[in-house]
Amino acid sequence: MAKILVTGGAGYIGSHCVVELIEAGYHPVVIDNFSNAVRGDGDVPESLRRIEKFLNTPIEFHELDLLDKTGLEKIFKKHSFYAVMHFAGLKAVGESVEQPLRYYRVNLTGTINLLEVMQSHGVRNLVFSSSATVYGDPQKLPIDEQHPVGGCTNPYGKTKYFIEEMIKDQCTAEKDWNAVLLRYFNPIGAHISGQIGEDPQGIPNNLLPYVAQVAIGRRKHLNVFGNNYSTPDGTGVRDYIHVVDLAKGHIAAVGKLKDNRGCKVYNLGTGTGYSVLQMVNAMEKASGRKIAYQIAPRRSGDVASCYADPTLAEKELSWKAEYDLERMCEDLWRWQSQNPTGFSNGTQP
Repeated sequence: MAKILVTGGAGYIGSHCVVELIEAGYHPVVIDNFSNAVRGDGDVPESLRRIEKFLNTPIEFHELDLLDKTGLEKIFKKHSFYAVMHFAGLKAVGESVEQPLRYYRVNLTGTINLLEVMQSHGVRNLVFSSSATVYGDPQKLPIDEQHPVGGCTNPYGKTKYFIEEMIKDQCTAEKDWNAVLLRYFNPIGAHISGQIGEDPQGIPNNLLPYVAQVAIGRRKHLNVFGNNYSTPDGTGVRDYIHVVDLAKGHIAAVGKLKDNRGCKVYNLGTGTGYSVLQMVNAMEKASGRKIAYQIAPRRSGDVASCYADPTLAEKELSWKAEYDLERMCEDLWRWQSQNPTGFSNGTQP
């Protein structure tokens, strides 16, 4: 069983990838600093505790921040890793505009530490959690991997772009390095068990968790930011992808590393865009509840439409998103209705 180090493996996407890694026969070792995870029994993230239960398998976990290079060295001394899956990082667009230095320190310094420790321990395989934010305002749709990058509209996006560049440069400098950079569009949904899902700490920054919290009664109404975009119903259009499809894309990426192709880049999306109001309607259908919303002014930095051309991933990774919008919303609602306050078992705020 090949050992894979998963950084940020207790978070939303990381935890779903841990499930797929185990099911594909890999041995994940997870590190996380709890910045976006709930602490469960025995100082283990609640997400991983639940995975251990429903997959009936132990998961090795270490509480660690990537800024702690000495701690990271210890983990690499203890294990012989085949590859690293790198999810750890701060990820709120709005917050990154307000706290740019924090985002640069955590995301860039953390990644440099990781790459240096990988280098010194002879670990040469990497799958990086990147984002469609690296494309900035779309110059054409759908967005393929040849679309220009770097015109990012916020510091969060810039950190993803800078990290991509660091990894590309490292793969150019040392020919035995292999990396797959996965540019996600908008992951939603949850594992079919309803045991793990997206559990934003504080007010959700993403549309679907917010909509789900309105449906469950945690929030009064949704603010729809702008209804005068040049889209079919005037609201913003995005490419939503089921988090389990996304996780399966990572397994395909790990399989690609053995081809020794240097640094490869793939979009992970469905290729279909849905508007905010279409998402609200789909969640109303899945939950059987009315979702109250109000139209609010546009947010600065928001683009009208953004959706992927995912054909390269299908061609080279033999990966394609399978789950449709209805399934994404059903699985999200199962998670939200079974866990009204997410992973914390406390009372509703």
